[in-house]
Amino acid sequence: MEKESRPWSLHVANLARAAFWLALLIIVLVQVFGGRGLDKQRATLLAQFEEPRKSRVIAMIHRQESTSILGVPVAASISIDDSEAVLRAIRLTPAEQPIDVILHTPGGLVLAAEQIAKALVEHKGKVTVFVPHYAMSGGTLIALAADEIVMDANAVLGPVDPQLGDMPAASIVKVVEIKGAQRVGDEFLMLADMAQKARIQVASFVAQVLLKHMPEKQSLQVATVLTEGRWTHDYPITVQAARQLGLKVSTDMPLMVYALMELYPQGGGIRPSVWYVPMRRTPPAPGMPQQTPAPRPEGKSP
Repeated sequence: MEKESRPWSLHVANLARAAFWLALLIIVLVQVFGGRGLDKQRATLLAQFEEPRKSRVIAMIHRQESTSILGVPVAASISIDDSEAVLRAIRLTPAEQPIDVILHTPGGLVLAAEQIAKALVEHKGKVTVFVPHYAMSGGTLIALAADEIVMDANAVLGPVDPQLGDMPAASIVKVVEIKGAQRVGDEFLMLADMAQKARIQVASFVAQVLLKHMPEKQSLQVATVLTEGRWTHDYPITVQAARQLGLKVSTDMPLMVYALMELYPQGGGIRPSVWYVPMRRTPPAPGMPQQTPAPRPEGKSP
């Protein structure tokens, strides 16, 4: 009886192994060909956005995409690879041609964000940054380089105070001020020295960027507000607050920007976490019955 069961168990194990590899192959194929389809849709939409504005459109959208690594979402942020790509796009753009940057990011590497901001400041053509949802930290630094910032009415920017690891530079300096240099270790004193230098460097850079649009005194004041650490690093700077700071902000967001965001799916669970019933955009013709649309997941409005 035992001898007869072994071949059957081996057969089941082989079937399970084959099913596993088949499923893995399907996942890889879906990612490869599905990703190519999304890339083509994105390129088409960007070309449609460029045509009427006669501009160069650069999209830097950091989301968790379900096709990143075998279906496992990976968070993205501003990196040196991003700055290289953006600088290349700016370099290939004629000096007088407008540049439109579609920006959605939690921030990232200071050096990369500063490189992008500097290149945008030096571009002769008009620079417009579109923020459909948020552009925090380094994203805000890039937005400051624009001649005009177009934000959704509920979109936000954020402070650009430097962070050392997972600690705010301003807080590191404050700890030394409160406790005194004699009551902290040498390593923390060196960290505080680095933090103070980072604050000065970022504030100086922000002030230089703002000189493109503001007088020197105002640019220094705004740079101080954004970099001194008066808020937490995730503090939301709304449209109204940005205008109070003296930034030129519009809320005339083109619908095509929202359509582009839908082509960058948020990774996570198999089923969407937000559902809603989209409003009917046009009233039904006279005599036609009113139809109730089926519920749709977030971001899938018609």
